Amino acid sequence: MAERFRITLGQLNPTVGDLAGNAALARDAWAQGRDAGADLVALPEMFIAGYNAQDLVMKPAFQRDVMTHIEALAAECADGPSLAIGAPIVEEGKLYNAYLILKGGKIASRSLKHHLPNETVFDEVRIFDSGPLGGPYSVGNTRIGSPICEDAWHEDVAETLAETGAEFLLVPNGSPYYRGKFDTRLSHMVARVVETELPLIYLNMVGGQDDQIFDGASFGLNPGGKLAFQMPAFDAMIQHIDLERGAEGWRIVEGEKAVHAEAFAQDYRVMVQGLRDYMRKTGFKKVLLGMSGGIDSALVATIAVDALGPENVRCVMLPSEYTSKASLQDAEACASALGARYDYVPIKTGRDAITQTLAPLFAGTDEGLTEENIQSRLRGLLLMALSNKFGEMLLTTGNKSEVAVGYATIYGDMSGGYNPIKDLYKMRVFETCRWRNAHHADWMMGPKGAVIPDNIITKAPSAELRDDQKDSDSLPDYPELDAMLEILVDNDGAIADCVAAGFDRDVAKKVEHLIYISEYKRFQSAPGPRLTKGAFWLDRRYPIANRWRDPS
Repeated sequence: MAERFRITLGQLNPTVGDLAGNAALARDAWAQGRDAGADLVALPEMFIAGYNAQDLVMKPAFQRDVMTHIEALAAECADGPSLAIGAPIVEEGKLYNAYLILKGGKIASRSLKHHLPNETVFDEVRIFDSGPLGGPYSVGNTRIGSPICEDAWHEDVAETLAETGAEFLLVPNGSPYYRGKFDTRLSHMVARVVETELPLIYLNMVGGQDDQIFDGASFGLNPGGKLAFQMPAFDAMIQHIDLERGAEGWRIVEGEKAVHAEAFAQDYRVMVQGLRDYMRKTGFKKVLLGMSGGIDSALVATIAVDALGPENVRCVMLPSEYTSKASLQDAEACASALGARYDYVPIKTGRDAITQTLAPLFAGTDEGLTEENIQSRLRGLLLMALSNKFGEMLLTTGNKSEVAVGYATIYGDMSGGYNPIKDLYKMRVFETCRWRNAHHADWMMGPKGAVIPDNIITKAPSAELRDDQKDSDSLPDYPELDAMLEILVDNDGAIADCVAAGFDRDVAKKVEHLIYISEYKRFQSAPGPRLTKGAFWLDRRYPIANRWRDPS
């Protein structure tokens, strides 16, 4: 009978800073592995601290508390399989991103992360020290190499492990989602397998942390790059994986290969999971939002219901004299279809009071944008009052196109604690609404069917702050705007690139100007789930005061 080695993989959802809760998840995974006869129970990168914990891991009191929980975990898991868990550790005054192997009541061995990512959402060069290239660790008579996340994106760590006796690679990760990320990961891991001729197990965490959503999708590769197993994306789960030793060494026994969903389904799952975990991890139970009758608030309401259930979502219509009858009907129809609470709070009386209060100071001036924005800011005030009174977190509803060019009122419709569609361009908002009307999954807590009325999807977008207002009065049409924003923001392109793509130079310059002068708004905006590598938060860090403009 062939020799076997069993690994229990914990594709789980830790919470940053919840050391006791994360340790409890680890103990439960270890117990399941013990009961299944595992040799090793493996958890993702930085699991005990949660990821991405940013500067929290630099706090000495936090570092000491981490070690207290690690030592207790080692003692509690002394009799049974080894436990591999990611943690920050301090050695000789240096802070490392480490992978610890707990066995026999102590830390039996550890691997230290060598390559520290310092791009997009990662800033590890500032936080951690780089560990030296090291060798494998032993579990029983088997030698395992664990390149930690970024280490596996470079050939030197895996090659050093192979040269020093590693028999297979176990890669712990805290790898957040962006559109198309799985294919990028897979190509890097195939390269490591081809170079080392070793099997490789890629273990990733799941769950939302602020703007980052970890999508799991753990997998295994045998020599030659052949896929041996693939776990579902986004689902927290425990899975037992076997390896068999033959004449050519260890090979992963083939298992189930989950099929990943299409791009729209993945993006929508990220928005739902991001909101659900943000609520759970910050302690909120219910949300509210301003329901305008427009497409953005309809989609946010739908995401909220799918994330939290209709009983935990309040939709508030705050009409003025400029709110159309169609918007009133559409907002109520959408809330009704979702099964969410719907409140009707006219703002005319409050707006009249504000207008009268300001009249002496505004005398002799013409009405314009200021008066329009009073409506938006009054709505923000009323929504925040409801939030404070009932303990419901306010969701803001600006799409990425609006966030990019500042087509939103700060302290008005930008008010809120979380924005589920912050990284979704307007045209993709339309497509996502159509997708959701046609699809349902068991992870959605909302009803099946067309929950967003067709009229909301087909009518021209408008802020409805004045008579006959359309978004296109102030901005290029959304297909053109989104295309230019993808060039200038997502691809970090130039005005010349916009011109080469067929857009008018003056229009592109206007869009670029709007992007730069809106930086102060984004600096104060709510977080939202990251869907792309061009998301507005840690992916893109620009100065607020900035006079540079592309001269091309």
